[in-house]
Amino acid sequence: MMIDAHAHCFTQLCGFGADGELRSIGGGQARWATGEVIDLIPSHYGDTTFSAERFLSVMDNHHIEKAVLLQGGFLGFANDYLHQVGKIHPDRFAVAATFDPYCRNADKILDNLQDRLGFSLFKFEMSTGCGIMGSHPDFPLDGKLMMGFYERIAAKGGTLVFDLGSPGDGSHQIHAIKHIGRTFPAMNIVICHLASPRRHHKSQLEEALALLKTENIHFDLAALHHKVRPEAYPFPTAQAFITLAKNKVGCEHLMWGTDAPSTLVQYSYQQLIDYQRALFTEEEQKLVFFSNAQRIYFKG
Repeated sequence: MMIDAHAHCFTQLCGFGADGELRSIGGGQARWATGEVIDLIPSHYGDTTFSAERFLSVMDNHHIEKAVLLQGGFLGFANDYLHQVGKIHPDRFAVAATFDPYCRNADKILDNLQDRLGFSLFKFEMSTGCGIMGSHPDFPLDGKLMMGFYERIAAKGGTLVFDLGSPGDGSHQIHAIKHIGRTFPAMNIVICHLASPRRHHKSQLEEALALLKTENIHFDLAALHHKVRPEAYPFPTAQAFITLAKNKVGCEHLMWGTDAPSTLVQYSYQQLIDYQRALFTEEEQKLVFFSNAQRIYFKG
């Protein structure tokens, strides 16, 4: 059994970040407001969208039991859509909400997400590229504004997920994450992409892993091969970083994920399974590929 602990689905592309808006132009491609065109969806998976139903067929073809659907600025916020997906497929998907904390009515938004829609999983994509700090000045992740939101999420048994961007970015605030984890010790916190190290960030990764080695802080391994690009399959730097994490924080704090669909443009879903699975024993695979995500995201 496997759970993809980091994936995305969307029926409307409404991305926004440092390069302005991101909109579909067909053929699986999208264009930023700067004019840059990117490959977003493999042609055999979709033209302008990647729905939950389409992803389910991919999952079934690879014997993936469940997936965690996250969201952020890259594809755009889609709370209502993911709420619907979670209601229709509660046995297959855990779904995360998100919001911009600098919205004037952010408290009212959180009320709606928690009380009407029933979200308990919240993801904040903070990165300076596609995240909240791509369109806002840098701000402290453990400042008064954010800590008030975390307190409300923790009070209802929620889980926090952060995309911190890479070392050197204003959003890469590992000391703030440590503070948040200590303040809310009963709340699980997940850091996406193993804290997003680039190829030359081994020492920064070692620092982050040492600092965040805490019972309630975990890491997903999604798209690590993309972070350390350019590198050919099976991505030896990514594999070395995953092995480092295994030795530093333990397999019980790691979760496999793909970051589908954009990561499937260059590599197959099976490749994104195999290059990481090769690093773990059979018992370790049970933790990294299923049990950890089941415990943290599906509460079981």
